[in-house]
Amino acid sequence: MSSNYRNPVFWVSALVITLFVVWGAAAPDGFAKIAGSVFNFTTNAFGWFYLIAVMFFVLFCLYLALSKHGKVRLGKEDERPKYAYFTWIGMLFSAGFGVGLVFWGVAEPMTHFGTPPTGLGVEGGTEEAARTAMRYSFFHWGIHQWSVFTVVGLVMAYFQYKKDRGALISSTITVKTPKKKASWKTIVNTLAVIATVMGVATSLGMGILQINGGLNYMYDLPQNAGVQLIITGILLVLYLFSSTTGLDRGIKYLSNLNLGLALGLMLFVLILGPTVFIFESFTVAIGDYIQNFVEMSFYMTPYQGGSWVKDWTIFYWAWVIAWSPFIGSFVARISRGRTIRELIFGVLIVPPFIAMVWIAVFGGAALNMDLFGGTAITAAVSNDVTSALFVTLEQFPLTTVLSSLSIFLIAVFLVTSADSATFVLGMMTSKGNMNPTMASKIVWGTLIAAISVVLIISSGLQGLQTASLISALPFTFIMILMCRALFVSLRRDHKEEVKKMEKSIIETATAQIAASKQEGESEEGNRG
Repeated sequence: MSSNYRNPVFWVSALVITLFVVWGAAAPDGFAKIAGSVFNFTTNAFGWFYLIAVMFFVLFCLYLALSKHGKVRLGKEDERPKYAYFTWIGMLFSAGFGVGLVFWGVAEPMTHFGTPPTGLGVEGGTEEAARTAMRYSFFHWGIHQWSVFTVVGLVMAYFQYKKDRGALISSTITVKTPKKKASWKTIVNTLAVIATVMGVATSLGMGILQINGGLNYMYDLPQNAGVQLIITGILLVLYLFSSTTGLDRGIKYLSNLNLGLALGLMLFVLILGPTVFIFESFTVAIGDYIQNFVEMSFYMTPYQGGSWVKDWTIFYWAWVIAWSPFIGSFVARISRGRTIRELIFGVLIVPPFIAMVWIAVFGGAALNMDLFGGTAITAAVSNDVTSALFVTLEQFPLTTVLSSLSIFLIAVFLVTSADSATFVLGMMTSKGNMNPTMASKIVWGTLIAAISVVLIISSGLQGLQTASLISALPFTFIMILMCRALFVSLRRDHKEEVKKMEKSIIETATAQIAASKQEGESEEGNRG
């Protein structure tokens, strides 16, 4: 821990987060007001930038996967992946987006069903609104979201395993930094740490609110700051305890457990729910997603006004960009030995596909019940978004068992996410040390929990959204620089490889010519 004290990234980022915690706890109303003003300014002034940047990341990933660079292995040429494919996907699922997906899997399509996107002329509560709701839910949880994680993970893995640089964001956008420019590296790494804390705190806060909402719905436990503090304290103890077991034990086993539980719950709802409707709505939504891909990617409403795009699409892109230093570092950590093409298709395609299936099963079941079963899930979600999953599960047999299992699933997702985050933050604030001290994990685990509670108490879900969006803006520029650095390095490597091949061919041809000439002279000498 002593080395952390000498590392400016550690104490600057820890001090900034601590000041946020103290400010939010001492003056929650003032904190919420100023954060809201910054939120509005950021979304109004830079919303367009988020849309263009994320679409660029999608195209960049697809280009690399389909190009000659896709065969480049992230490690030595004979190196192979450490983790089996199911375990790898399970770790991505648990650390990356499990908490958010469980929270929004029902809540998002039902919210869009009741209040469709601005400017489309769709009336809420209709069949067309249901179709639009599924399309946009697929879009928000599709490849755009995961392109952000893919970019950061790929760039970090490449420079870490191919170029033997440190496991830090700054190592990906600098080649040789003079000592007098060391402050640039400190600024980049500090921004990455702050963005990570805010992004993880957003997901942790959402999970805490959902657990409280589920306990309230099932057992009439009050939804207030006291209960949320207790939930946070329990989760803090659990994920700090989990972090002592290390990546290959705690996170690995919990991730496999989580993925198995999630798939089991999903199959239960699929089989006992409106199975045919779910399959049909999934098929239609996939078609709508592909057909409207470009339009949704750049959709804004400058002529109609309204805040729908700001509240949904822009929030999502900012949220995942804030998450990306953490998820990217984690993706790089578990992806050594895979090729660029394997990493891109594995991270960019498989998790979004699982997310779409999840939304089709849970969101599709809820839509079917409201459209044809006379339920009022949309109204319940509008009243309390945290109850969305539990209101839906009430329509199935074994409601108590399913709801309890869901709460357990959310808790494990939170533990694995926070556990992974404390590891990554410890690494990022100890100059890339792949075995951060337990003390540093405790510091970051405590600060994540504290900022989550402050954001919940000061302004609830809106506060969580605000924090993630503000911290994401500067890191978006850093990600663009990372893409440039990777592209330049891959081109340089390819040119060097071509030169080596040409040199090898010339040397081989020269040797063959020399051998043939020597052989000819020898034969001529024999005839003489």
